[in-house]
Amino acid sequence: HSIKVLLFPCHRRYPTVEIRAETFNGSTHVPVPSDSAFLKALLFELRLIDDHIFVEHRDTCTRINHSSVYSVRTEGGDLWPVLAFQKSGLIYACLPLVEETLEPRPPLLTVSGLSQGLALLLGIVDYISPSRKNEAEMNAKIGQLRNLLIQACPLGTPLNTNIRSLNSSFDDIQETPTDENQPAWRSNTYKGKPQVNVCITEKVKCMQYDKRDAVDTWQVYGAVNCKCDIEGSAPNVTLSLNLPTNGPPLQDIVVHHCVTSVDPAMLTSSSAEPLDDSVYSGPYKFPFIPPSDSFNLCYYTSQVPVPPILGCYQLIEEGSQLKITVNLKLHESIKNSFEYCEARIPFFNRGPIAQLEYKVSYGQLDLSREKSLLVWVIGQKFPKSLEVSLTGTVSFGTAGKEHPTDYVCTGNTAYVKLYFRIPDFTLTGCYTDQHSIQIFAPGKPKITASQELISSDYYIWNSKAPAPTVYKTL
Repeated sequence: HSIKVLLFPCHRRYPTVEIRAETFNGSTHVPVPSDSAFLKALLFELRLIDDHIFVEHRDTCTRINHSSVYSVRTEGGDLWPVLAFQKSGLIYACLPLVEETLEPRPPLLTVSGLSQGLALLLGIVDYISPSRKNEAEMNAKIGQLRNLLIQACPLGTPLNTNIRSLNSSFDDIQETPTDENQPAWRSNTYKGKPQVNVCITEKVKCMQYDKRDAVDTWQVYGAVNCKCDIEGSAPNVTLSLNLPTNGPPLQDIVVHHCVTSVDPAMLTSSSAEPLDDSVYSGPYKFPFIPPSDSFNLCYYTSQVPVPPILGCYQLIEEGSQLKITVNLKLHESIKNSFEYCEARIPFFNRGPIAQLEYKVSYGQLDLSREKSLLVWVIGQKFPKSLEVSLTGTVSFGTAGKEHPTDYVCTGNTAYVKLYFRIPDFTLTGCYTDQHSIQIFAPGKPKITASQELISSDYYIWNSKAPAPTVYKTL
């Protein structure tokens, strides 16, 4: 959803957005006037000029504006919706694209471009406001803003509304590449010692039921993030992903647009089809011309044979008490070295925990401040047996508004959710090293490669109650 940004004395127009608006609106289209005419019309609408004159369409009591969205009257007609507000003596305004007919006017909540425009304007406010007491510094920042908008909103669609995060590289931004071979996604040219940082992040989803009639499901999906600081307008890099012998193949691979060529068989391997001998199993080579900033080179999934942690959760209600039992086992193939590992046991639709008796074989159990959540901190290692257990009884007080409710988890339908991160490890075994990265540029680069496995929606449902069917497939 595209927008057009105007901040005076800095402004930016997007002709492609204006053409799209004309296509959507047809005969009802109102063209955007010249910058000076728009500014005059906006100041008039905001009552910053001619405020002593009564103008019926602007000042009538029947038209009270309860938002920062205005209809600005121009010679060509009324421009709507113009998002505008004042902050520290500056006017921030943008004209979002409405991707539907304007007659009749759609409700504001259906115009998704408004929220994107507001986020971008607030990002600009956050970037400029700290300098509002120093006029010279503020003018310098406003002068830099046009170049920063090339990164934040290159073609009219906001890609990054945190303008302050883009500030560090504004000196190197070029409106157009000076080298005709420089691709559009390399917004600046790096100068310095070459270095490449690659991080493979895998996340594992899991639903475990410990039941005969419900099949446990799990899925791993990964992303390869790269940051390549290399001199040259269009440096060529080749990165290879490696798998251990008999490791599960990578599937559903999606590559960044900077990748120049890949084996088509790599992209057609799909997890929707059963694994067979014809599945592409590598090598996974990615030649590319890297962007200037950090980016995800590719995404993938994989069908791994086992989840990293197997669990069983039993919750039984006996009178006014709940009896709980949780057993967790780390699979022997998993690296037993965590940055953190904890199990959270929430209690919905009940009052605060009034009494708790428990026994843990390993780690420690904490009670949340709201007294509605048990946090079992297992720590950075499982014991030598690779198994841990928790048993206890819980009773509750009177429920209040501050305690969690859930329409799905009612009665004994409940879950344990695991949170963990294992550094220098991937569930697929996927890795990259210095020998698998080739850089066709002068100088010997410093290469840093890392891996990590992180839990994501890792649930273990109470086996003594029916789990909701909506959670039975990922």
